[in-house]
Amino acid sequence: MYHKSLFPDIPDVPEQNVHELLFNRPDQQSWTDYTLHVNASTGERRSYREFLERVRDGGTALGTAVEQGGLGLRAEDGEIVGILSENCLDYIALLHSCLIMTVPFTMFSSYSTAYEFKHAVTLSQATRIFVSASLLPLALSSGLPDDRIYILDGHVDGRTSFDDLVSQVRKNSIPRLPIRHAKRDTLAYLIFSSGTSGLPKAVMISHGNLIVSLLQVFVSAAETAKIQEPQKWNGPEGIQVLFNVLPIHHAYGLHVTSFRVFFVPVTIILLPKWDANLYLDTIPKYRVTSIYLVPSLVHQLVHHPRFATADFSTVQVVQCGAAYLPAQLADQFRARIPSVERVGEGYGMSECTLSISAKPLPGLLEGRAKNVPGSAGILSPGVEARVLREDGSLAGENEAGELYVRAGCVALGYWNNERATKETFIDGWLRTGDRIRINQDGVLFFEDRAKDTLKVSGMQVSPVEIENTLLAHPARLIQDASVAGVSGGRTSDERVPRAWVVLSPSGRALGPTQAIARLDAWVRETLSKYKWLRGGIAVVEQIPKSPSGKVLRRVLVDEYEEQRKALRARL
Repeated sequence: MYHKSLFPDIPDVPEQNVHELLFNRPDQQSWTDYTLHVNASTGERRSYREFLERVRDGGTALGTAVEQGGLGLRAEDGEIVGILSENCLDYIALLHSCLIMTVPFTMFSSYSTAYEFKHAVTLSQATRIFVSASLLPLALSSGLPDDRIYILDGHVDGRTSFDDLVSQVRKNSIPRLPIRHAKRDTLAYLIFSSGTSGLPKAVMISHGNLIVSLLQVFVSAAETAKIQEPQKWNGPEGIQVLFNVLPIHHAYGLHVTSFRVFFVPVTIILLPKWDANLYLDTIPKYRVTSIYLVPSLVHQLVHHPRFATADFSTVQVVQCGAAYLPAQLADQFRARIPSVERVGEGYGMSECTLSISAKPLPGLLEGRAKNVPGSAGILSPGVEARVLREDGSLAGENEAGELYVRAGCVALGYWNNERATKETFIDGWLRTGDRIRINQDGVLFFEDRAKDTLKVSGMQVSPVEIENTLLAHPARLIQDASVAGVSGGRTSDERVPRAWVVLSPSGRALGPTQAIARLDAWVRETLSKYKWLRGGIAVVEQIPKSPSGKVLRRVLVDEYEEQRKALRARL
């Protein structure tokens, strides 16, 4: 069955740089110079107008010719700016400086191991890297010339920083460069995703994709305004105070902090890295009104010793995304914040820029938009969908199948990966890899993942990447491996990686116990923590496969879950 968003269509806008829509709207001329950014760890602040000036001067520093005191970056020369940093104020300024110059940027995970980082740099083909001082040793392993690595946050003697570049523009009165024109398919940034299967890939998001994603919010907000009075915020300046702990290199964190906060004045509180105690202290300190989390963080807060006594009195909005939030966990969290009637949830993916669906306010769209507990909401503005059976035919109403979506926010494809692009972006439709059913009211219900990738702590995990890591152990301890998700995560829905391995002769000589210990240590050394094998490692005689050679992960998972169930019954 074919489904279309219940929202009004997204308005057409001229081809333009996304900066124009974000910062050059007539309504912004009357804005006061409010506090835009605060670093919760350092107390550093920046006002809205200070930020805009820094973005424009930063863009001038990036684009001005070298002989005139700039870096001379041009997209036409193949330049791509890599960012390796924890959340900080200049992270957001730098990426907007790149946007106005139409120089693509790519974001590297601040949790990366050297192995993961090297792969990401090679895949993205980044030509420059801006890095926080604490992560400089990792950046220096990129293989880029030393003079193409700059400091983004902090200070390192003898090394140019983003702050130095901005200061030079101002000190030398370098003429400010104009905002460069962008077409709908002008590349804005690359963001990493595992897609429906295989190794991490770089998703190409264009200026046009970003604009459509922003217009989705405009349309939703216009409909919300018809049924809800303007919010009176508890923030110290009478505006919303949004607290973000999500890493900016993740699509959810990126949009929350860098794009969707410029429709109305909003103060953004940034936390460089997760610290539950600092998080709970920050909420009353800055009179936080809106908190954005992922299910694993909600779980940590609900089970934190201070949760029962923490001060949430200023909080008016709670949003949770990146993975499914169990209703019971949502209720536990909401019960501690009486002023919050519901936890906002949505469903999306990097390949769709961000949003595919969201839970609507009750009464929205003259009551046609249903807010159903346990659902993934209704299609976002401008999104069309179809649900396909395994044979490729259209599934019926309320029948589960793989979800395909079509919208102006669907990415251009995968960077330098034609094969994966053809497998995922099919005749204008994005294959999500998720099993979804859509009922008669247009409400989406998540059933299962048709794709191999897992979601752990809101982050994508590729089983293939872990399998390849196991097989690459220097001692060649195994000759075959399979990785899949099993129960044992922080929430009932979350699956954690477990490996089944076939030992090689050297692995058998070492013995299963020692081989497993060394393989586990190797994964912990090579991959980020959220990719570790929390589900364990099992030695098997062979990996079950279909006649065509496809690994039957479901057989391994089902056997494991049955054994786990039987063990619990005996206990």
